[in-house]
Amino acid sequence: MLHLLAAAAPIAGEGSKTAFYIAGGALACWAVLLGVIGITNPSFPRSPGAARGVMLVSGLLMATAMAMAVIVA
Repeated sequence: MLHLLAAAAPIAGEGSKTAFYIAGGALACWAVLLGVIGITNPSFPRSPGAARGVMLVSGLLMATAMAMAVIVA
């Protein structure tokens, strides 16, 4: 019984990777959403300001996923 508990316990020094999974999942969902919108609407984004907004959100999601990958590694 104790052997099963020891095997189920996380390895020492290994932290939770949940933050990376959430950030990476959000980035992937954002990419799929942009792909769908871009395919269905050829004039997307409609203005230079909207293009900057899309790039800003994309950059923030990417930086967050990268940071979480480094932090939880």
